[in-house]
Amino acid sequence: MKAKTCLYNTLSKKVEEFVPNEPGKVAMYTCGPTVYHFAHIGNLRSYIMEDVLEKYLRFTGYDVKRVMNITDVGHLSSDGDTGEDKMLAGAKREHKSVMDIARFYTEAFFQDCEKLRIKRPDVVEPATGCIGEFIDMIEVLLEKGYAYVAGDNVYFDTSKLKDYYVLSSQKEEELQVGVREDVEEDTNKRNKTDFVLWFTKSKFDNQELKWDSPWGVGYPGWHIECSSISIKHLGGYMDIHCGGVDNIFPHHTNEIAQSEAYLGHKWCNYWFHVNHLNTRSGKMSKSKGEFLTVSLLEEKGYDPMVYRMFCLQSHYRKPLEFSYEGLDNVAAAYEKLMKRVASVPEEGEAEDGKVEAYRIKFAEAMGNDLNTSMGLTVLYDVLKEDMPGAAKRKIITEMDSVLSLGLERAWEREETEVDEELSAYVEQKIAERAAAKKEKNFARADEIRDELKAKGILIKDTREGVVWSRE
Repeated sequence: MKAKTCLYNTLSKKVEEFVPNEPGKVAMYTCGPTVYHFAHIGNLRSYIMEDVLEKYLRFTGYDVKRVMNITDVGHLSSDGDTGEDKMLAGAKREHKSVMDIARFYTEAFFQDCEKLRIKRPDVVEPATGCIGEFIDMIEVLLEKGYAYVAGDNVYFDTSKLKDYYVLSSQKEEELQVGVREDVEEDTNKRNKTDFVLWFTKSKFDNQELKWDSPWGVGYPGWHIECSSISIKHLGGYMDIHCGGVDNIFPHHTNEIAQSEAYLGHKWCNYWFHVNHLNTRSGKMSKSKGEFLTVSLLEEKGYDPMVYRMFCLQSHYRKPLEFSYEGLDNVAAAYEKLMKRVASVPEEGEAEDGKVEAYRIKFAEAMGNDLNTSMGLTVLYDVLKEDMPGAAKRKIITEMDSVLSLGLERAWEREETEVDEELSAYVEQKIAERAAAKKEKNFARADEIRDELKAKGILIKDTREGVVWSRE
């Protein structure tokens, strides 16, 4: 089933109909985590919404190839190419090697994703596995005149572009050095918006991970990673690039600059950005207040699916304020939803005209700039609909292939409860039969056997006692 899909495109600043470069196929890229610490739930909001987007596109019939990087080198503490490498900072904090830190937090990230039912991308590529590709790309940028060497570092020359700010629409005067305390002036730069493609030992002698390059021993800048990894796995044309709104500038702006300079043509048609998760005190971060992780929510008694539903009830482009009061409300709503889903009987025919109608209705809701709250509304409409239980279960399962709220667990839970009730009933009858036989009331014992058989339960006397099974 193909449905019209409209998404807000950060590049054009408007909602557009999504049309991929190649009919029926989608090349999709997600900026992955810098694996120096646990992901907080603000980070994971972006991954949840990107996951829904991918699953929705698959639901409508697209063949999606999604690629994600793992940043295990090159991301400095300031996005302005200053400060310490975040990976090195994590290694110092925990007195471990950088690669030990990377392995541990990469695994932790994917464990969180699994808890939140976030599908693992088709390709996951660590930056440290692509050093040769980064060097090759930088060499081409130097040959084309888009890069220069200064102070033994290699920089991208933003003055060579017609519109460096095409994605962010920022003004140059807003980027004066010194406006933010965490930005230091780099005197090697020809222009204040230039960014580093390759750092050398001249600036970072304490860097643990370093490689030989034509410009000296060093390591790649953060921005070159995503461009090179995406081109390696998706080719020179990408349909959708995803990330949080804080990636728009400078990271994604720099990705466009270097990728299109390298390729010589437009690189990515659609840019999908998820807004911040805030607390009442402001944007959530690892350095402020309580460090909110999926594990912490679990320790407080919350099912990770409650946080996923919390995110789905809000539009991805709107800031979302987190509070435990809000999460408690969603927890109650989720439990009611599970009970309503559990009450859907498995009866009747699965093929029903209303299934296709709801399939289309759900696709239209989600295709309206990934309106997950409307998608949930369609799910509730199905639960109220008069249709065979089997058909209702079928469309609920299809919708949940996109929403991924674990709704099938409601039926598993119901079956478990039924089994427990049945087991208690059978054991009670076996006890009654044993008492009847002890009193030599064999007629009553036979009646109990027949009662159980009528319910599809067979009992058998063995040396170890009575055992039972279903027919």
